[in-house]
Amino acid sequence: MTGLQEQLHGLWLPLVTPFRDGALDERSLRRLTRHYSGQAVDGFILGATSGEGMTLRDAELERLVAIVRDELATAHSKIPVCLGLSGADTSRLKERLDETADWPIDGYLIASPYYVRPSQRGLLAHFEALADQAAWPLALYNIPYRTSVNVTNQTLLRLAGHPNIIGLKDCGASREQSIALLRDRPAGFRVLTGEDANYFEALSDGADGGIVLSAHLETATFAAVHAELKRGNHDAALARWQEVADLTRLLFTEPSPAPAKYWLWRAGLIDSPEVRLPMVEIGSELAIQIDREIERRMQVAA
Repeated sequence: MTGLQEQLHGLWLPLVTPFRDGALDERSLRRLTRHYSGQAVDGFILGATSGEGMTLRDAELERLVAIVRDELATAHSKIPVCLGLSGADTSRLKERLDETADWPIDGYLIASPYYVRPSQRGLLAHFEALADQAAWPLALYNIPYRTSVNVTNQTLLRLAGHPNIIGLKDCGASREQSIALLRDRPAGFRVLTGEDANYFEALSDGADGGIVLSAHLETATFAAVHAELKRGNHDAALARWQEVADLTRLLFTEPSPAPAKYWLWRAGLIDSPEVRLPMVEIGSELAIQIDREIERRMQVAA
């Protein structure tokens, strides 16, 4: 297995991208990175869905990677970093792979092409072309409710045979498909759930870990769910999961990552809850709910 393949398990954080007055908030980004480098996090995803990657200019994305890697080096942390890329133009994505080949990353998370709805043969050719081009290993990202196309298990199993394709972020929204993939996948092909609300369920079914936005909060508890299940302590894992299950619903009451950014702002980890259009900051009703939940958890912890 490649180095990243060995590390692609456990709790991965799709790091939010902090903004302030329309610009990348570098001070908050450094604070976030320092904070989570000291938590039970097994890897970072940068510039993907939760990181509002589709709104980032190329120079901002490069700066984002550089700052995170600099802070990790300062903290003597060996947390791996994957870069999120997406698009519907295979040729342009190949160019982006070339442009980012010398960036200080460990791999890529690449979503299915959106809007164009290619056939399974088209998806196979698309991902194979990217894997052939990439200087770093690829994890695929299947999320049909955003892209309008599902990568079937037949296609995924063929792609899993490519030496530069090492895993999957699974947001397929079908437990039956996920279980079948976990049963049939080749040795070493990693599957991590990307569905926060299904984190415990997916781990119980045999997933290798999760890429979980909600783990920005109560990080240690999310990590403990995985650790307890690995030790075979199902009841202990379930008890820990019940401590955070409601968070995974609250943080997706309005489009993500706006609710999580509001919470992180209230917690003092970022200087602004700002998101970029067409995302908007959360409404007053949800803000009140989150404030109450923050206060409740502070009282429980006291």
